[in-house]
Amino acid sequence: MQDSKRLTDHIQRKNKGRFITEIHKNFWLYMLAVPAILYALVFKYIPLVGISIAFQDFNPIKGLFGSKFIGLDNFKYFFRGSQWLQITMNTLWLNILFIVTGTIAAVSLAIILVELGKSIFVKFNQSVMIFPNFISWVVVAMFVQAFIGSDGGYINRWIAALGGSPISFYTEAGAWPIIFIVVRIWKGAGFGAIIYMATILGIDTGMYEAARIDGASRMQAIFRITIPMLKETVILLTILGIGTIFYGDFGMIYTMVGDNSVLFSTTDVIDTYVFRSIRTSGSMGMSAAVGLYQSLIGFILVVLSNQMAKKYSPDAAIF
Repeated sequence: MQDSKRLTDHIQRKNKGRFITEIHKNFWLYMLAVPAILYALVFKYIPLVGISIAFQDFNPIKGLFGSKFIGLDNFKYFFRGSQWLQITMNTLWLNILFIVTGTIAAVSLAIILVELGKSIFVKFNQSVMIFPNFISWVVVAMFVQAFIGSDGGYINRWIAALGGSPISFYTEAGAWPIIFIVVRIWKGAGFGAIIYMATILGIDTGMYEAARIDGASRMQAIFRITIPMLKETVILLTILGIGTIFYGDFGMIYTMVGDNSVLFSTTDVIDTYVFRSIRTSGSMGMSAAVGLYQSLIGFILVVLSNQMAKKYSPDAAIF
């Protein structure tokens, strides 16, 4: 017994000595990591205490530890009736559309730009395509209003010029998923293509040279070399996208749709629903409950998608 204790103490002293030696040897490297560690601690881990708000009748005056505990009542507020199912399906469906179409658009743009070479024209187009990513959704909503507005919108002018009848887009709920996709691609595909361009430029050029020697055309090289080599990057970014699949893009949807109840059947997502509920009821507990619901489902989806990635492409998995 004493020998076992002495052995344990010896191992602990040895490990402690290694730790001190490691810190002393790479002191400045660890110092560089301190800001990131503090950021994660202050803004990511300490706020987890706020999860308790989801189970409280939260009162800002009484505070986090003085508010009344009400169990699952905040969750019942959200899950009562069938409305929660519709907005959950809207959130999932829109985000799936955004992930799929955004990935296809970004990969296509990246391949096109790389294939065009390094001319001034290509560099100019890169800058033009990245620029929309930095435009506020409020400004984008104004552009959308100018194009599809019922009174004087450019699209309705073109339809009228061709002899057609104007379309009232702000009363046609079925058209809005397509509108969101087009706007989302316009705004984010250029910026998203940067990552795929970096991956393509990192592919060994010898593979393309060998393909040309074997008589492969440009399109064959793209489909047989470029796209397969992008697989792991696509899977990795898709897994990261799935992590936020239960979070609707509030900035985009609310600035374009607002409180137009006619469009709620296809545009109302969890985030916009929570915003309206807080505005009308003022319940912070309910919003925290929905946020916890989103986070838990998102976490489960990330774990499941990561397990699938490990099965079919281990190098693309996050963990």
